[in-house]
Amino acid sequence: MIPQPYRYARTPLTEPDWRRLPGWRRVTEREWRDAQWQRAHCVKNPRQLKDVVGDLLTDDFYGDLAADRAEFATMAMLITPQMLNTMAPRATLAPGAFTEAFLADPVRRYMLPVRSDRHPRWPSHPKAGRDSLHEADMWVVEGLTHRYPNKVLAELVATCPQYCGHCTRMDLVGTSTPQVTKARLALRPRDRQEQMLDYLKRTPAVRDVVVSGGDVANVPWPRLEAFLMRLLDLGSVRDIRLASKAVVGLPQYWLRPEVIEGVGRVASVAARRAVNLAVHTHANHAQSVTPLVAEAARALLDAGVRDVRNQGVLMRGVNATPEDLLDLCFALQGEANILPYYFYLCDVIPHAEHWRTPLHQAQRLQEAIMGYLPGYATPRIVCDVPHVGKRWVHQAVAYERERGISYWTKNYRTELEVRQSPDAGLDEALARRHPYYDPLDTLPESGRRWWAERASAQDGRTGAPHPRPTAPEATP
Repeated sequence: MIPQPYRYARTPLTEPDWRRLPGWRRVTEREWRDAQWQRAHCVKNPRQLKDVVGDLLTDDFYGDLAADRAEFATMAMLITPQMLNTMAPRATLAPGAFTEAFLADPVRRYMLPVRSDRHPRWPSHPKAGRDSLHEADMWVVEGLTHRYPNKVLAELVATCPQYCGHCTRMDLVGTSTPQVTKARLALRPRDRQEQMLDYLKRTPAVRDVVVSGGDVANVPWPRLEAFLMRLLDLGSVRDIRLASKAVVGLPQYWLRPEVIEGVGRVASVAARRAVNLAVHTHANHAQSVTPLVAEAARALLDAGVRDVRNQGVLMRGVNATPEDLLDLCFALQGEANILPYYFYLCDVIPHAEHWRTPLHQAQRLQEAIMGYLPGYATPRIVCDVPHVGKRWVHQAVAYERERGISYWTKNYRTELEVRQSPDAGLDEALARRHPYYDPLDTLPESGRRWWAERASAQDGRTGAPHPRPTAPEATP
């Protein structure tokens, strides 16, 4: 066999034995497959974590966790048993060995961050922002972001079955932490949905609706189905995408008969009206792709959903190597019928520097994974540039490596830009360069020094709403 940088070997999916953990030794398979049991037994605090793992984690680990909750965490702790069970699945069950494996575990690193994970000098980039993509600034009604010419993001709910430490919507999603007092959706769900539907009726240019939150698995199914059916009544809507990490974190929900039957009803109407209905989920490491995840994806496809696709986030210590990315993509595509779709660069949010990857590394990763997967299943690595939107990592128009600043343009305008710069002509708006920033610890010393000189004036607090700029930042 010809030596290759990456060697593919088919690896069957496995469901780790939850009974290996002291708190779940008597949990039956029927209970484990029950979505309500999973929700009722989520881990929400260190005490509940200790109830599950017993003395397998040392006091030092709990001290590290408590320090992070007090100083840095932007997301509340909420981990489903399904997700927790994929952490350190093959670790030796002795306190020291288990703690070491648990600390190093890639799923743990983004679902349950601890103080020692954070960068000691630069936990946040000076340009970090709570609503880093300015989605709320682009709300046309509460929860409806209209950033692209022909598609919108509908945030129906501000909660998830589980919370990821790197959440791009950390400004809104979940309960408050000592560092972050969350923004809140003010309208009643029914009123918010009515306003969204009214806007879409009045804006036939919108053909693509991403229904998200939070996670649509936290919207009561009858309410979600009613909303989707009304979307399907709009002749202008041609694509509907449901965003749910629960396919990975709580697959039991998508296996509930009443939910799958409802998906079938929606999919049947979508097919009759030639509307593309897809589900987007969020897996960041092959460990989290288990037989239950594959079963949920198959159930959705059998119910008539066109695709189940994965939108991961590129993170150091989790998946930022060609091997980890390809292992995940083959687990998704080859074993779970989930299409690898995007990997985003982790957004410039507070306390995320230890996760973020520099643009040049993302570009090399995109090149490294080419040629191993089918073309349609080769994910694009993208940068979600503030005021611009998703761009392939090779689309930067300029890149100043010393200071880690890349520049990007776009081929459309948003209402926000028109409001902020009403006198700017179309050519001027489309030629404008928008910056994005590499993590500071990946810069040369001269670049870190340049940023340090400017960081002294930066307000590093994240507990109050981050001031939002009144216009896109111009090129320095």
